[in-house]
Amino acid sequence: MEILIVILVLVCVIVIPSVKIVPQAKVYVIERLGSYYKTWHNGLHFKIPFVDRVSNDVTLKEIVKDFAPQPVITKDNVTMQIDTVVYFQITDAKLYTYGVESPISAIENLTATTLRNLIGELELDQTLTSRDIINTKMRSILDEATDPWGIKVNRVEVKNIIPPRDIQEAMEKQMRAERERREKILQAEGEKKSSILIAEGEKESAILRAEANRESKIRIAEGEAEALLKLKQAEAESIRLLKQAEADGIDMLKSAKADESVLRLKSFDALAKMADGQATKIIVPAELQGVATLGTTLSEVLDKKQK
Repeated sequence: MEILIVILVLVCVIVIPSVKIVPQAKVYVIERLGSYYKTWHNGLHFKIPFVDRVSNDVTLKEIVKDFAPQPVITKDNVTMQIDTVVYFQITDAKLYTYGVESPISAIENLTATTLRNLIGELELDQTLTSRDIINTKMRSILDEATDPWGIKVNRVEVKNIIPPRDIQEAMEKQMRAERERREKILQAEGEKKSSILIAEGEKESAILRAEANRESKIRIAEGEAEALLKLKQAEAESIRLLKQAEADGIDMLKSAKADESVLRLKSFDALAKMADGQATKIIVPAELQGVATLGTTLSEVLDKKQK
């Protein structure tokens, strides 16, 4: 019974710790008798007690390291503090474990030296305006340098660029002067545009006034011409009516004369008929003109009676 208990204790102490479960996004570097044996990926694994051991527990996730500000000197001898952020990922656990001592520290030092080399080739103004260029060059250099360590540098970002206090004050004054200059330029441009708009408005107003005046004169002239034309037409119509009335009067006179002649002839005819009869009295119409005409008429009547 005691032997069984001892065996169970030995199993619990020796065998159970030899069973390893590797989680997702991690790998274990295994050494056998002090030498690299294999890399375990996620899953259940068993190592030989006292022969195999886990040399390193490596994560395959992307790692972000924010390194402390580093003093750098620009090409124009301005000392400033720059801190960087490096995004990298372990691609080979064996190289990461055996390629370099303290990989994180190695990356930090490599980042600092690379940054100094790059900034030393740039002046202050270029440094402040060339972050993208610095980031790209640093990523390329670090990725190539860390490849033998089983590390891939995905991205490098310059986080802060802190120049000396006097440089900051000079930059602030320069920025303030630049802003004032831009403000004056914008104000001058605004006044210029305002003057142009006012002049254009006055020009358009003068053109409209001139057009309105011209249109008014044209309308007045057209009205006067139309009034004169109507007056002339009225005069012509009155003349025509006068002529028509005169012609109508002449026709009426002619008609009246014709009617008078007809009546006179009929009167004469009546006289002749009365002369043929047995009447002893003859009434002479008052309309007969002239005694000579009446005498002639009576003689003619008497002659006819004698015959």
